[in-house]
Amino acid sequence: MPGTTRTQVVPIPVLGRHAVNAHLLLGRRPVLVDSGIPGSGRRVLDRIAAHGVDPAELALIVITHGHIDHFGSAAEIHRLTGAPVAAHVADLGPYRSGRAREPYLPNGPMGRLMARRRELHVRAQPFEPGLPVTGETDLADFGLDARIVPTPGHTAGSVSVLTGDGELVAGDLIANSFMGLLPGRPANPPFHDDARQNLASLRRMLALSPTRLHVGHGPALAPERVRRWAEREDARLTRLERSGRLRTRTD
Repeated sequence: MPGTTRTQVVPIPVLGRHAVNAHLLLGRRPVLVDSGIPGSGRRVLDRIAAHGVDPAELALIVITHGHIDHFGSAAEIHRLTGAPVAAHVADLGPYRSGRAREPYLPNGPMGRLMARRRELHVRAQPFEPGLPVTGETDLADFGLDARIVPTPGHTAGSVSVLTGDGELVAGDLIANSFMGLLPGRPANPPFHDDARQNLASLRRMLALSPTRLHVGHGPALAPERVRRWAEREDARLTRLERSGRLRTRTD
């Protein structure tokens, strides 16, 4: 019956082994989550084909948020496959301009270092979402037992994809330490527009008892390790708030 086929989540490395990931979701039809940096389109499609999937069969491209390493090749992959793009309307500015909102708000030393990298300040080919997301969006019509769930905080328009059997494709809701160099160790990605809101989104997703969290930077994370990290992160953010040092994007 439609919508009952188990969804398999396949990581698609875009840079390095896990430094930047897209994810291929396989159900009755294939769906791609995220697209990598600008110029990655053909590489992503080649890696999809290596898993025995014809890229022309892609039903949908879901973009988790408006940072260049996630939406950078969305327009190219749309052009090459014809698959529509789903993305949240709160990040329409970056998608329509091809540029992430700046300045980035670093989470710590890694973020301050990454903010200087030229690759994060380039312009991608703009696109207009064929499926504008404003709330939870069921993907049954695209062949998946899964739904898009808004998870704002990393950016205003951040979303995750939750499958019917509990696999969470979380974008930059959480990451592995040092962009995946320390696999299995939960950490913030380099930037958040609103770290407190992001933590609230993460906890809301953890309350749904996901089986694994598939992330944009590093391999999949175990929920129990992420829950323990979230407790420590809450204490860290509280200290920053009390000292007046917690920055939040207001535009």
